[in-house]
Amino acid sequence: MTSITLSGVNKSFGANFPVIRDVDLVIDDGEFCVFLGPSGCGKSTLLRMVAGLETAYTGEIRIGERAVDKVEPADRQVAMVFQNYALYPHMSVYDNMAFGLRQAKTPKDEIERRVKEAARILQIEPLLDRMPKALSGGQRQRVAIGRAIVRQPKVFLFDEPLSNLDAALRVHMRSEIATLHRNFPAASMIYVTHDQTEAMALADKIVLLHAGKDMLKHGSIAQVGRPLDLYHQPRNLFVAGFLGSPTMNFLEATFVGQEETGARVALKSGEDLTVPVDGSTLASGASVTLGVRPEHLAPVAAAATQTLTRQVRAVEHFGEYSFVYLDGGAAPLIAKVPGDGGLKAGDSASFAAPASCCHLFDGDGIALPRRDSL
Repeated sequence: MTSITLSGVNKSFGANFPVIRDVDLVIDDGEFCVFLGPSGCGKSTLLRMVAGLETAYTGEIRIGERAVDKVEPADRQVAMVFQNYALYPHMSVYDNMAFGLRQAKTPKDEIERRVKEAARILQIEPLLDRMPKALSGGQRQRVAIGRAIVRQPKVFLFDEPLSNLDAALRVHMRSEIATLHRNFPAASMIYVTHDQTEAMALADKIVLLHAGKDMLKHGSIAQVGRPLDLYHQPRNLFVAGFLGSPTMNFLEATFVGQEETGARVALKSGEDLTVPVDGSTLASGASVTLGVRPEHLAPVAAAATQTLTRQVRAVEHFGEYSFVYLDGGAAPLIAKVPGDGGLKAGDSASFAAPASCCHLFDGDGIALPRRDSL
């Protein structure tokens, strides 16, 4: 079994700075799990705890059926790929990949078989005799991954492995890592990144960690789930604001009342909108936050029900889509529209905000539950 279970895991650096707080998590056999969050949220620390490189924590970590809290890193059957490659500069590619197996006294013919098989999978067979200094960044990362593959681990651990690569190479290596997951379906994989694009593209499951001014939440899990579940059904303002580029638009509003079709809210800019959520726990006049993603604001010819009207402040063109920056209300908005959008700075424009695409958060920033019938 290659499942990973964390139960009540906490870790602090010093008495007053909790880095990981009350983490309960199950990563299933063969699952690709991404630890996501802003810098400083504790995601790399959590990964290193699974690897055994961070100790002095409370709680329990299990790999399969075995508790590994007291097990040395070399005996946990995990392999880690680091951000900086960590290759031995005086060794060839072959020797870098074979080093760990030699230390484990693996038979020579078995070492050769594993190294050549890993090189075939990663398409680095012509590079086996080269030294690391003769390799590009992408090639060095392949060698680092190959060194992990030859160990035949139960768990692969990736600590921001693509952050040192340029944008185009990151996209290519992202597909290589996805292919690696398909080639080793029995192995579980944990991947740390602050890049939401990588997380959305690779993950079976995303674990989004809290970070910020609220130290009572720092290092705790904000939400766990499939990528699209977190994107379309965020539990709170933090999740909604972290996922998406540009980020979700947030507008201050007042709860008017619960109707058959959902909660009715009034924006400070004067518009009324309906959101298909259960607002029965809210008092009339309660302060709430309306959320709508830029791609869900659709230009319409004229103001109507369920629309927002603003003045265009600026337009950024990217070919297949444009970002339209809007003001004139209580808060600025961004709309993502197809093509050039036909808008320019100074225009007054109306945008439909479909009820099904709107989110509503209470005064504590918690998402109100969607109505099942809508």
